[in-house]
Amino acid sequence: MRKLRSGAAEALSDVLRDDMVVMAGGFGLCGIPEALIDAIQASGVRGLTVISNNAGVDGIGLGRLLETRQIAKMISSYVGENKLFAQQYLSGELELEFNPQGTLAERIRAGGAGIPAFFTKTGVGTLIAEGKEVREFDGEAYVMERGLFADLAIVHAHTGDAEGNLVYRKTARNFNPMMATAATVTVAEVENLVPVGSLDADAIHTPGIFVQRVVHVANAQKHIEQRTTRQRRESAAPAAAGEEV
Repeated sequence: MRKLRSGAAEALSDVLRDDMVVMAGGFGLCGIPEALIDAIQASGVRGLTVISNNAGVDGIGLGRLLETRQIAKMISSYVGENKLFAQQYLSGELELEFNPQGTLAERIRAGGAGIPAFFTKTGVGTLIAEGKEVREFDGEAYVMERGLFADLAIVHAHTGDAEGNLVYRKTARNFNPMMATAATVTVAEVENLVPVGSLDADAIHTPGIFVQRVVHVANAQKHIEQRTTRQRRESAAPAAAGEEV
């Protein structure tokens, strides 16, 4: 099966439809599949349920799909950097299913492993547990959480080959690898496309068996979500001849 496609639009052309469930990888703005998100925006599909740790920021990443009102529901952990998200949620335009971050990660991992549900102590006795089964194990209360599985997963990898074997870089490994396993169709955009067989088998994070489509996105833009700097200390002026130091 030919996995390598000429671009994001071709890779998604026969996959996208209204009201589908999409997993979008990345952590903050690190490792987001931006080219694939742009292709989803250009397609015009609507009513999407998007599973992602966060919702990008205004004008970048999933924030672009919020601008066009293509997302109907978010299943997320952290959305505090997106003002438009907050506006749409508070006005009732956008449905939100909040998850503790570890719970969200495990729900995705469980979905990819074929596990329909699991029990966790996180969220017991809070709004998170409302309407969910709570069971006691060894004298402690645990809340049941369902695994997550999507129609489509879009992920971003630093390096990959035409068979879909992927290697992620640093923070981009937080959600991309598990999402790649938890969807009917996984489409990966890769910054560096290498020949098949050139990757060290021990270095591969996502085996190609999980990936159906690959897109080469060279020179991917790297956004900074929160730029943190400190004032540079001025170096002491050099002492004049004869002065004590």
